[in-house]
Amino acid sequence: MTRFILPFIIFIVLAAFLYVGLSLNPREVPSPLIGKAAPAFTLPQLYEPAKQFSPQDMKGKVWLFNVWASWCTACAQEHPLFVELAQRNLVPIVGMDYKDKRENGIEWLRRGGEAYNLVVSDFDGRVGIDYGVYGVPETYLIDKQGIIQYKQIGAVTPQVLREKILPLIAELQAK
Repeated sequence: MTRFILPFIIFIVLAAFLYVGLSLNPREVPSPLIGKAAPAFTLPQLYEPAKQFSPQDMKGKVWLFNVWASWCTACAQEHPLFVELAQRNLVPIVGMDYKDKRENGIEWLRRGGEAYNLVVSDFDGRVGIDYGVYGVPETYLIDKQGIIQYKQIGAVTPQVLREKILPLIAELQAK
């Protein structure tokens, strides 16, 4: 009888960890980058590869950095929200086409509409690694000092935009 007690206790502990783990929201994975400077990079622009972009170009502005790809179905779901947000001109939006072919990214944007003030290309995914991209889409809200204030894993929904991102943009722009 006593030989079954230890395995039973181990089973109960593992079951408790599994239960707690299953109740967590995978979109709310804490990012070690929150509160830290956005990783520096220089990437070519999607439409004009001879031109470069760096987050340093956005210093002094609150801005959104959206990581997307033409092969990503969740990106297509959130894209109309970014198109609408871009039309409202509340905040600059920089898109990063992630691990994608240039022509595919351009065609995807042509079909889906322009949502970005600027689009860069991370063809090999190195910048995505620096930002801790788990998978596309991911969106970062970066403040005037270049500090990441918010990270959305997965598609931005109308609720997330309304309840989290827009209030934080207003707060950061007021500072």
